[in-house]
Amino acid sequence: MSSAHIFETQPPSPVSSELDEAVHRCLVVGFEGTTTFPDTLKRLIDRGLGGVVLFTRNVRDAEQVRELTDALRALRPDLLVAIDNEGGGIGHLVTAGAPDTPGSYALGVVDDPNLTARCADALAGHLATLGVTASYAPVADLQHHARNPVVRTRSFGADPELAARHLRAWIAATEARSIASCAKHFPGHGGTETDSHHDIAVDARPYGELLTDLEPFRAAVAAGVPMLMSAHVVYPALDTNRPATLSRRILGDILRLDLGFEGVLVSDAREMKAIADRYGEAAGARIALAAGADQVVVAVPDLEVSLGCRDEVLDAVRSGRLAEERIMEAAGRVRRLAERYAKPVAGPIAAWDAGAGAEAARRAVRARGVPAPVPGAHLVDLFPPPHPALNWGGEDLLSELRQADPTAGGTAVSGEPADPAALADGILSISARAPLVVATCDAGLHPWQARLRDALLARRPDALRVDTGLPEGGALCSYGRGRVNLRAAAEVLAGV
Repeated sequence: MSSAHIFETQPPSPVSSELDEAVHRCLVVGFEGTTTFPDTLKRLIDRGLGGVVLFTRNVRDAEQVRELTDALRALRPDLLVAIDNEGGGIGHLVTAGAPDTPGSYALGVVDDPNLTARCADALAGHLATLGVTASYAPVADLQHHARNPVVRTRSFGADPELAARHLRAWIAATEARSIASCAKHFPGHGGTETDSHHDIAVDARPYGELLTDLEPFRAAVAAGVPMLMSAHVVYPALDTNRPATLSRRILGDILRLDLGFEGVLVSDAREMKAIADRYGEAAGARIALAAGADQVVVAVPDLEVSLGCRDEVLDAVRSGRLAEERIMEAAGRVRRLAERYAKPVAGPIAAWDAGAGAEAARRAVRARGVPAPVPGAHLVDLFPPPHPALNWGGEDLLSELRQADPTAGGTAVSGEPADPAALADGILSISARAPLVVATCDAGLHPWQARLRDALLARRPDALRVDTGLPEGGALCSYGRGRVNLRAAAEVLAGV
Protein backbone atom coordinates (compact mmCIF):
# COMPACT_ATOMS: atom_id res chain seq x y z
CA MET A 1 0.00 0.00 0.00
CA SER A 2 1.50 3.32 -1.08
CA SER A 3 2.03 6.18 1.30
CA ALA A 4 -0.21 8.31 -0.91
CA HIS A 5 -3.03 5.81 -0.48
CA ILE A 6 -2.55 5.76 3.27
CA PHE A 7 -2.81 9.58 3.32
CA GLU A 8 -6.05 9.53 1.31
CA THR A 9 -7.78 7.17 3.72
CA GLN A 10 -7.05 9.23 6.83
CA PRO A 11 -9.99 11.17 8.25
CA PRO A 12 -9.72 14.92 7.77
CA SER A 13 -7.80 16.60 10.52
CA PRO A 14 -10.09 18.44 12.94
CA VAL A 15 -10.14 22.18 13.31
CA SER A 16 -10.41 23.92 16.64
CA SER A 17 -13.87 24.56 18.02
CA GLU A 18 -13.21 28.30 17.67
CA LEU A 19 -12.40 27.96 13.98
CA ASP A 20 -15.31 25.59 13.39
CA GLU A 21 -17.66 28.17 14.89
CA ALA A 22 -16.06 30.90 12.78
CA VAL A 23 -16.71 28.94 9.57
CA HIS A 24 -20.36 28.51 10.53
CA ARG A 25 -20.73 32.21 11.30
CA CYS A 26 -19.84 32.90 7.68
CA LEU A 27 -22.99 31.16 6.43
CA VAL A 28 -26.60 32.32 6.05
CA VAL A 29 -28.99 29.55 5.02
CA GLY A 30 -32.56 29.06 3.89
CA PHE A 31 -34.77 26.21 5.05
CA GLU A 32 -38.24 24.67 4.87
CA GLY A 33 -40.72 25.16 7.69
CA THR A 34 -43.20 27.57 9.24
CA THR A 35 -43.54 26.24 12.77
CA THR A 36 -40.73 23.69 12.97
CA PHE A 37 -37.36 23.36 11.30
CA PRO A 38 -35.07 20.48 10.37
CA ASP A 39 -32.68 18.86 12.84
CA THR A 40 -29.88 19.62 10.38
CA LEU A 41 -30.58 23.33 10.83
CA LYS A 42 -30.54 22.93 14.60
CA ARG A 43 -27.11 21.32 14.41
CA LEU A 44 -25.81 24.11 12.18
CA ILE A 45 -27.10 26.71 14.63
CA ASP A 46 -25.53 24.84 17.52
CA ARG A 47 -22.16 24.99 15.77
CA GLY A 48 -22.38 28.75 15.32
CA LEU A 49 -24.45 29.42 12.17
CA GLY A 50 -24.35 33.13 11.44
CA GLY A 51 -27.87 33.58 10.15
CA VAL A 52 -30.97 32.30 8.43
CA VAL A 53 -32.92 33.95 5.62
CA LEU A 54 -36.71 33.68 5.46
CA PHE A 55 -38.79 33.42 2.30
CA THR A 56 -42.50 33.13 1.51
CA ARG A 57 -42.23 29.40 2.18
CA ASN A 58 -41.55 30.24 5.85
CA VAL A 59 -44.44 32.70 6.23
CA ARG A 60 -48.05 31.97 7.09
CA ASP A 61 -49.10 34.90 9.27
CA ALA A 62 -47.59 37.39 11.68
CA GLU A 63 -48.07 35.35 14.84
CA GLN A 64 -46.50 32.30 13.23
CA VAL A 65 -43.46 34.24 12.00
CA ARG A 66 -42.84 35.66 15.48
CA GLU A 67 -43.11 32.19 17.00
CA LEU A 68 -40.67 30.89 14.39
CA THR A 69 -38.09 33.62 14.96
CA ASP A 70 -38.38 33.22 18.74
CA ALA A 71 -37.83 29.46 18.39
CA LEU A 72 -34.78 29.97 16.20
CA ARG A 73 -33.29 32.49 18.57
CA ALA A 74 -33.98 30.23 21.55
CA LEU A 75 -31.41 27.86 20.04
CA ARG A 76 -28.82 30.62 19.74
CA PRO A 77 -29.57 34.22 20.82
CA ASP A 78 -26.96 35.71 18.48
CA LEU A 79 -28.48 34.17 15.34
CA LEU A 80 -29.28 36.82 12.73
CA VAL A 81 -32.72 36.38 11.12
CA ALA A 82 -32.89 38.12 7.74
CA ILE A 83 -35.31 38.63 4.86
CA ASP A 84 -35.51 40.52 1.54
CA ASN A 85 -37.78 43.46 2.37
CA GLU A 86 -37.56 46.06 -0.40
CA GLY A 87 -41.22 47.01 -0.56
CA GLY A 88 -43.25 47.31 -3.75
CA GLY A 89 -43.65 44.03 -5.59
CA ILE A 90 -40.62 42.48 -3.87
CA GLY A 91 -41.43 40.92 -0.55
CA HIS A 92 -42.31 37.76 1.31
CA LEU A 93 -44.46 39.05 4.16
CA VAL A 94 -47.81 39.82 2.48
CA THR A 95 -49.68 37.19 4.50
CA ALA A 96 -47.97 38.47 7.66
CA GLY A 97 -49.51 41.93 7.19
CA ALA A 98 -46.58 43.74 5.60
CA PRO A 99 -47.16 47.49 5.14
CA ASP A 100 -48.10 48.44 1.60
CA THR A 101 -45.27 50.58 0.22
CA PRO A 102 -44.22 51.28 -3.36
CA GLY A 103 -40.92 50.11 -4.77
CA SER A 104 -37.91 52.39 -4.73
CA TYR A 105 -38.37 53.83 -8.24
CA ALA A 106 -41.71 55.40 -7.30
CA LEU A 107 -40.04 56.88 -4.22
CA GLY A 108 -37.37 58.35 -6.46
CA VAL A 109 -39.99 59.85 -8.75
CA VAL A 110 -41.61 61.62 -5.81
CA ASP A 111 -38.13 62.55 -4.54
CA ASP A 112 -39.16 63.31 -0.97
CA PRO A 113 -36.54 61.70 1.30
CA ASN A 114 -38.77 62.25 4.34
CA LEU A 115 -41.50 60.20 2.67
CA THR A 116 -38.94 57.51 1.78
CA ALA A 117 -37.92 57.44 5.46
CA ARG A 118 -41.57 57.02 6.52
CA CYS A 119 -41.97 54.07 4.14
CA ALA A 120 -38.70 52.49 5.30
CA ASP A 121 -39.75 53.02 8.92
CA ALA A 122 -43.02 51.18 8.28
CA LEU A 123 -41.21 48.22 6.75
CA ALA A 124 -38.63 48.12 9.56
CA GLY A 125 -41.23 48.55 12.29
CA HIS A 126 -43.15 45.59 10.92
CA LEU A 127 -39.98 43.49 10.89
CA ALA A 128 -39.39 44.42 14.53
CA THR A 129 -42.81 43.02 15.48
CA LEU A 130 -41.90 39.74 13.78
CA GLY A 131 -38.47 39.34 15.39
CA VAL A 132 -36.70 39.73 12.05
CA THR A 133 -33.65 41.91 12.63
CA ALA A 134 -31.83 42.08 9.28
CA SER A 135 -33.28 43.37 6.01
CA TYR A 136 -31.55 42.80 2.66
CA ALA A 137 -32.58 46.27 1.44
CA PRO A 138 -32.35 48.93 0.07
CA VAL A 139 -31.25 48.52 -3.56
CA ALA A 140 -28.39 50.92 -4.36
CA ASP A 141 -28.15 49.95 -8.04
CA LEU A 142 -28.71 52.67 -10.63
CA GLN A 143 -31.30 51.82 -13.29
CA HIS A 144 -29.75 53.26 -16.46
CA HIS A 145 -29.93 50.39 -18.95
CA ALA A 146 -33.24 50.10 -20.78
CA ARG A 147 -32.93 46.33 -21.14
CA ASN A 148 -31.82 45.54 -17.61
CA PRO A 149 -34.13 42.68 -16.62
CA VAL A 150 -33.74 42.56 -12.84
CA VAL A 151 -33.18 45.99 -11.24
CA ARG A 152 -35.67 48.35 -12.92
CA THR A 153 -38.29 49.64 -10.41
CA ARG A 154 -36.30 48.17 -7.50
CA SER A 155 -33.87 51.08 -8.00
CA PHE A 156 -34.39 54.67 -6.87
CA GLY A 157 -33.48 55.74 -10.42
CA ALA A 158 -30.56 56.57 -12.70
CA ASP A 159 -29.27 59.69 -10.93
CA PRO A 160 -26.55 58.83 -8.38
CA GLU A 161 -27.23 61.93 -6.25
CA LEU A 162 -30.95 61.15 -6.09
CA ALA A 163 -30.24 57.54 -5.18
CA ALA A 164 -27.76 58.65 -2.53
CA ARG A 165 -30.19 60.91 -0.69
CA HIS A 166 -32.90 58.24 -0.62
CA LEU A 167 -30.45 55.57 0.52
CA ARG A 168 -29.42 57.82 3.40
CA ALA A 169 -33.06 58.31 4.38
CA TRP A 170 -33.84 54.58 4.17
CA ILE A 171 -30.74 53.50 6.11
CA ALA A 172 -31.31 56.05 8.90
CA ALA A 173 -34.97 55.07 9.32
CA THR A 174 -34.13 51.37 9.43
CA GLU A 175 -31.31 51.94 11.90
CA ALA A 176 -33.66 53.88 14.18
CA ARG A 177 -35.70 50.67 14.48
CA SER A 178 -32.55 48.67 15.41
CA ILE A 179 -32.88 46.68 12.18
CA ALA A 180 -29.76 46.02 10.10
CA SER A 181 -30.07 47.34 6.55
CA CYS A 182 -28.07 46.07 3.57
CA ALA A 183 -27.31 48.11 0.44
CA LYS A 184 -27.09 45.96 -2.70
CA HIS A 185 -25.72 44.83 -5.22
CA PHE A 186 -22.14 46.17 -5.06
CA PRO A 187 -20.70 47.66 -7.23
CA GLY A 188 -23.97 47.96 -9.19
CA HIS A 189 -26.25 45.63 -11.19
CA GLY A 190 -28.07 48.31 -13.16
CA GLY A 191 -25.84 48.30 -16.25
CA THR A 192 -26.39 44.69 -17.34
CA GLU A 193 -28.70 43.01 -19.83
CA THR A 194 -28.68 39.69 -17.94
CA ASP A 195 -30.35 38.61 -14.71
CA SER A 196 -27.63 36.90 -12.63
CA HIS A 197 -30.29 34.59 -11.21
CA HIS A 198 -30.25 32.92 -14.63
CA ASP A 199 -26.79 33.41 -16.15
CA ILE A 200 -23.50 35.24 -15.80
CA ALA A 201 -24.01 38.98 -16.18
CA VAL A 202 -21.39 41.28 -17.69
CA ASP A 203 -21.16 45.06 -17.43
CA ALA A 204 -18.62 46.01 -20.12
CA ARG A 205 -18.65 49.77 -19.56
CA PRO A 206 -15.31 51.53 -19.14
CA TYR A 207 -13.85 52.29 -15.73
CA GLY A 208 -14.92 55.92 -15.73
CA GLU A 209 -18.58 55.06 -16.27
CA LEU A 210 -18.53 52.39 -13.57
CA LEU A 211 -17.35 54.96 -11.04
CA THR A 212 -20.76 56.65 -11.27
CA ASP A 213 -22.43 53.48 -10.01
CA LEU A 214 -20.19 53.46 -6.95
CA GLU A 215 -21.54 56.78 -5.67
CA PRO A 216 -24.75 55.44 -4.08
CA PHE A 217 -22.70 52.76 -2.31
CA ARG A 218 -20.23 55.39 -1.15
CA ALA A 219 -23.17 57.34 0.30
CA ALA A 220 -24.52 54.21 1.99
CA VAL A 221 -21.15 53.53 3.60
CA ALA A 222 -20.91 57.13 4.78
CA ALA A 223 -24.42 56.77 6.25
CA GLY A 224 -23.22 53.82 8.34
CA VAL A 225 -24.97 50.98 6.54
CA PRO A 226 -23.99 47.83 8.48
CA MET A 227 -24.16 45.42 5.53
CA LEU A 228 -23.48 45.46 1.80
CA MET A 229 -24.37 42.70 -0.65
CA SER A 230 -22.15 41.99 -3.66
CA ALA A 231 -23.25 41.41 -7.25
CA HIS A 232 -22.73 38.26 -9.32
CA VAL A 233 -21.64 40.49 -12.22
CA VAL A 234 -18.37 40.57 -14.19
CA TYR A 235 -16.89 44.05 -14.75
CA PRO A 236 -13.95 43.60 -17.16
CA ALA A 237 -12.73 47.13 -16.43
CA LEU A 238 -12.38 46.19 -12.76
CA ASP A 239 -11.53 42.47 -12.93
CA THR A 240 -11.09 40.75 -16.26
CA ASN A 241 -12.97 37.54 -15.58
CA ARG A 242 -14.28 37.09 -12.05
CA PRO A 243 -17.69 38.37 -10.92
CA ALA A 244 -17.55 41.00 -8.20
CA THR A 245 -18.71 38.58 -5.56
CA LEU A 246 -15.54 36.48 -6.14
CA SER A 247 -13.09 39.29 -6.87
CA ARG A 248 -10.41 40.38 -4.39
CA ARG A 249 -9.79 43.47 -6.51
CA ILE A 250 -13.42 44.61 -6.23
CA LEU A 251 -14.23 43.47 -2.70
CA GLY A 252 -10.84 44.30 -1.22
CA ASP A 253 -9.22 47.19 -3.05
CA ILE A 254 -12.38 49.06 -4.08
CA LEU A 255 -14.86 48.31 -1.30
CA ARG A 256 -12.60 48.04 1.74
CA LEU A 257 -9.78 50.43 0.80
CA ASP A 258 -11.41 52.98 -1.51
CA LEU A 259 -14.91 53.17 0.02
CA GLY A 260 -13.66 52.39 3.54
CA PHE A 261 -16.44 49.88 4.31
CA GLU A 262 -15.86 48.10 7.62
CA GLY A 263 -19.18 46.31 8.01
CA VAL A 264 -20.33 42.86 6.93
CA LEU A 265 -20.11 42.06 3.24
CA VAL A 266 -22.78 39.54 2.28
CA SER A 267 -22.40 37.57 -0.94
CA ASP A 268 -25.64 37.08 -2.87
CA ALA A 269 -27.12 33.58 -3.05
CA ARG A 270 -24.74 30.79 -4.08
CA GLU A 271 -27.32 28.91 -6.15
CA MET A 272 -27.86 31.78 -8.58
CA LYS A 273 -26.83 30.52 -12.01
CA ALA A 274 -24.08 33.12 -12.45
CA ILE A 275 -22.16 31.28 -9.70
CA ALA A 276 -23.64 27.79 -9.55
CA ASP A 277 -23.23 26.96 -13.24
CA ARG A 278 -19.67 28.28 -13.60
CA TYR A 279 -18.08 27.54 -10.22
CA GLY A 280 -20.53 25.36 -8.28
CA GLU A 281 -22.22 26.45 -5.06
CA ALA A 282 -19.56 25.04 -2.74
CA ALA A 283 -16.52 26.34 -4.62
CA GLY A 284 -18.29 29.66 -5.03
CA ALA A 285 -18.68 29.94 -1.26
CA ARG A 286 -14.99 29.24 -0.69
CA ILE A 287 -13.83 31.70 -3.37
CA ALA A 288 -16.16 34.44 -2.12
CA LEU A 289 -14.83 34.18 1.42
CA ALA A 290 -11.24 34.14 0.17
CA ALA A 291 -11.99 37.24 -1.92
CA GLY A 292 -13.24 39.20 1.06
CA ALA A 293 -16.91 38.30 1.70
CA ASP A 294 -17.86 37.85 5.34
CA GLN A 295 -21.04 35.83 4.83
CA VAL A 296 -22.34 33.78 1.94
CA VAL A 297 -26.05 33.18 1.47
CA VAL A 298 -27.31 29.72 0.51
CA ALA A 299 -30.98 30.46 0.00
CA VAL A 300 -32.29 27.12 -1.27
CA PRO A 301 -34.18 25.11 1.37
CA ASP A 302 -32.18 21.94 0.63
CA LEU A 303 -29.75 21.99 3.54
CA GLU A 304 -27.51 19.48 1.79
CA VAL A 305 -26.41 22.36 -0.44
CA SER A 306 -25.60 24.42 2.65
CA LEU A 307 -23.69 21.52 4.16
CA GLY A 308 -21.71 21.14 0.94
CA CYS A 309 -20.71 24.81 1.10
CA ARG A 310 -19.78 24.48 4.77
CA ASP A 311 -17.70 21.36 4.14
CA GLU A 312 -15.88 22.97 1.22
CA VAL A 313 -14.88 25.91 3.42
CA LEU A 314 -13.79 23.64 6.28
CA ASP A 315 -11.71 21.52 3.89
CA ALA A 316 -10.11 24.63 2.42
CA VAL A 317 -9.14 25.87 5.86
CA ARG A 318 -7.68 22.49 6.79
CA SER A 319 -5.63 22.32 3.60
CA GLY A 320 -4.43 25.90 3.77
CA ARG A 321 -6.21 26.94 0.56
CA LEU A 322 -8.23 29.37 2.67
CA ALA A 323 -6.38 31.25 5.38
CA GLU A 324 -7.61 30.88 8.95
CA GLU A 325 -6.98 34.60 9.42
CA ARG A 326 -9.47 35.45 6.65
CA ILE A 327 -12.20 33.31 8.27
CA MET A 328 -11.54 34.71 11.73
CA GLU A 329 -11.67 38.24 10.34
CA ALA A 330 -15.00 37.56 8.62
CA ALA A 331 -16.47 35.84 11.67
CA GLY A 332 -15.39 38.76 13.85
CA ARG A 333 -17.36 41.19 11.67
CA VAL A 334 -20.43 38.92 11.80
CA ARG A 335 -20.09 38.64 15.58
CA ARG A 336 -20.04 42.42 15.95
CA LEU A 337 -23.07 42.72 13.66
CA ALA A 338 -24.95 40.18 15.78
CA GLU A 339 -24.06 42.05 18.96
CA ARG A 340 -25.82 45.11 17.54
CA TYR A 341 -28.80 43.55 15.80
CA ALA A 342 -29.48 39.88 16.61
CA LYS A 343 -31.57 40.54 19.72
CA PRO A 344 -35.07 41.88 18.94
CA VAL A 345 -36.23 45.13 20.48
CA ALA A 346 -37.74 44.54 23.91
CA GLY A 347 -41.15 45.93 24.82
CA PRO A 348 -43.87 47.46 22.65
CA ILE A 349 -42.98 48.46 19.08
CA ALA A 350 -43.73 52.09 18.26
CA ALA A 351 -46.45 52.57 15.65
CA TRP A 352 -45.51 53.48 12.10
CA ASP A 353 -47.28 55.61 9.51
CA ALA A 354 -49.61 53.13 7.82
CA GLY A 355 -50.56 55.65 5.16
CA ALA A 356 -47.06 56.54 3.98
CA GLY A 357 -47.01 53.94 1.21
CA ALA A 358 -50.35 54.99 -0.27
CA GLU A 359 -49.29 58.64 -0.18
CA ALA A 360 -46.03 57.85 -1.97
CA ALA A 361 -47.71 55.73 -4.64
CA ARG A 362 -50.36 58.36 -5.33
CA ARG A 363 -47.82 61.15 -5.61
CA ALA A 364 -45.71 59.06 -7.98
CA VAL A 365 -48.47 58.03 -10.35
CA ARG A 366 -49.67 61.61 -10.66
CA ALA A 367 -46.13 62.80 -11.43
CA ARG A 368 -46.63 62.14 -15.16
CA GLY A 369 -49.86 64.04 -15.55
CA VAL A 370 -53.39 62.79 -14.98
CA PRO A 371 -55.63 61.68 -17.87
CA ALA A 372 -59.39 62.02 -17.64
CA PRO A 373 -61.07 59.26 -15.60
CA VAL A 374 -62.54 56.35 -17.56
CA PRO A 375 -65.40 54.96 -15.44
CA GLY A 376 -66.78 51.63 -16.55
CA ALA A 377 -63.64 50.85 -18.52
CA HIS A 378 -62.60 47.49 -19.89
CA LEU A 379 -59.01 47.01 -18.70
CA VAL A 380 -56.49 44.66 -20.32
CA ASP A 381 -53.62 44.12 -17.85
CA LEU A 382 -50.59 42.47 -19.44
CA PHE A 383 -47.67 41.46 -17.22
CA PRO A 384 -44.94 38.81 -17.00
CA PRO A 385 -45.18 35.74 -14.75
CA PRO A 386 -43.83 36.11 -11.21
CA HIS A 387 -40.05 35.99 -10.82
CA PRO A 388 -39.29 32.73 -8.94
CA ALA A 389 -36.48 34.21 -6.84
CA LEU A 390 -37.86 37.67 -6.16
CA ASN A 391 -41.23 36.18 -5.30
CA TRP A 392 -43.46 38.92 -6.59
CA GLY A 393 -47.00 37.96 -5.59
CA GLY A 394 -48.79 38.46 -8.92
CA GLU A 395 -51.01 41.39 -7.94
CA ASP A 396 -52.99 42.70 -10.90
CA LEU A 397 -54.32 46.11 -11.85
CA LEU A 398 -57.74 44.72 -12.77
CA SER A 399 -58.48 43.65 -9.19
CA GLU A 400 -57.53 47.08 -7.89
CA LEU A 401 -59.62 48.84 -10.56
CA ARG A 402 -62.68 46.78 -9.67
CA GLN A 403 -62.24 47.81 -6.04
CA ALA A 404 -62.17 51.47 -7.08
CA ASP A 405 -64.85 51.15 -9.79
CA PRO A 406 -67.24 48.19 -9.48
CA THR A 407 -68.56 48.91 -13.00
CA ALA A 408 -65.16 48.18 -14.56
CA GLY A 409 -64.32 44.88 -16.22
CA GLY A 410 -61.48 43.39 -18.11
CA THR A 411 -58.84 40.73 -18.57
CA ALA A 412 -55.60 40.05 -16.68
CA VAL A 413 -52.97 38.20 -18.72
CA SER A 414 -49.85 36.90 -16.93
CA GLY A 415 -47.49 35.44 -19.51
CA GLU A 416 -47.72 35.04 -23.26
CA PRO A 417 -51.16 33.78 -24.38
CA ALA A 418 -51.41 30.67 -26.55
CA ASP A 419 -53.53 32.42 -29.21
CA PRO A 420 -52.97 36.22 -29.12
CA ALA A 421 -55.16 36.90 -32.16
CA ALA A 422 -58.15 35.10 -30.65
CA LEU A 423 -57.60 36.87 -27.35
CA ALA A 424 -57.50 40.26 -29.08
CA ASP A 425 -60.70 39.48 -31.00
CA GLY A 426 -62.44 38.48 -27.77
CA ILE A 427 -61.31 41.59 -25.91
CA LEU A 428 -62.43 43.91 -28.70
CA SER A 429 -65.80 42.19 -28.94
CA ILE A 430 -66.49 42.40 -25.20
CA SER A 431 -65.23 45.98 -24.84
CA ALA A 432 -66.96 47.43 -27.89
CA ARG A 433 -69.13 49.89 -25.92
CA ALA A 434 -66.71 50.58 -23.05
CA PRO A 435 -63.60 52.72 -22.77
CA LEU A 436 -60.58 50.48 -23.37
CA VAL A 437 -57.47 50.64 -21.19
CA VAL A 438 -54.37 48.62 -22.09
CA ALA A 439 -51.75 48.24 -19.37
CA THR A 440 -48.33 46.69 -19.92
CA CYS A 441 -45.37 45.97 -17.66
CA ASP A 442 -41.95 46.39 -19.28
CA ALA A 443 -43.24 45.57 -22.75
CA GLY A 444 -39.79 46.29 -24.18
CA LEU A 445 -38.50 43.20 -22.40
CA HIS A 446 -41.55 41.09 -23.21
CA PRO A 447 -42.40 41.43 -26.92
CA TRP A 448 -45.65 39.50 -26.62
CA GLN A 449 -47.06 42.38 -24.58
CA ALA A 450 -46.07 44.95 -27.19
CA ARG A 451 -47.58 42.85 -30.00
CA LEU A 452 -50.88 42.35 -28.20
CA ARG A 453 -51.04 46.00 -27.11
CA ASP A 454 -50.35 47.25 -30.63
CA ALA A 455 -52.92 44.89 -32.11
CA LEU A 456 -55.55 46.30 -29.77
CA LEU A 457 -54.53 49.92 -30.36
CA ALA A 458 -54.63 49.44 -34.14
CA ARG A 459 -58.34 48.67 -33.90
CA ARG A 460 -59.09 50.90 -30.92
CA PRO A 461 -56.88 54.00 -31.28
CA ASP A 462 -58.97 55.67 -28.58
CA ALA A 463 -57.65 53.21 -25.97
CA LEU A 464 -55.74 54.58 -23.00
CA ARG A 465 -52.22 53.20 -22.45
CA VAL A 466 -50.91 52.56 -18.96
CA ASP A 467 -47.38 51.50 -17.96
CA THR A 468 -47.01 49.56 -14.71
CA GLY A 469 -43.22 49.17 -14.90
CA LEU A 470 -40.82 51.80 -16.17
CA PRO A 471 -42.41 54.44 -18.45
CA GLU A 472 -42.76 53.38 -22.09
CA GLY A 473 -44.96 56.08 -23.60
CA GLY A 474 -48.24 55.44 -21.81
CA ALA A 475 -50.53 58.21 -20.64
CA LEU A 476 -50.24 56.95 -17.07
CA CYS A 477 -47.41 55.19 -15.23
CA SER A 478 -47.43 53.59 -11.79
CA TYR A 479 -43.63 53.03 -11.68
CA GLY A 480 -44.09 49.60 -10.17
CA ARG A 481 -46.41 46.64 -9.67
CA GLY A 482 -46.65 46.61 -5.92
CA ARG A 483 -50.23 46.44 -4.75
CA VAL A 484 -50.15 50.06 -3.58
CA ASN A 485 -48.72 51.20 -6.95
CA LEU A 486 -51.54 49.48 -8.82
CA ARG A 487 -54.16 50.82 -6.42
CA ALA A 488 -52.92 54.37 -7.02
CA ALA A 489 -53.17 53.91 -10.79
CA ALA A 490 -56.63 52.40 -10.44
CA GLU A 491 -57.80 55.42 -8.44
CA VAL A 492 -56.72 57.72 -11.27
CA LEU A 493 -58.50 55.59 -13.86
CA ALA A 494 -61.68 55.48 -11.74
CA GLY A 495 -61.52 59.18 -10.85
CA VAL A 496 -61.64 58.60 -7.09
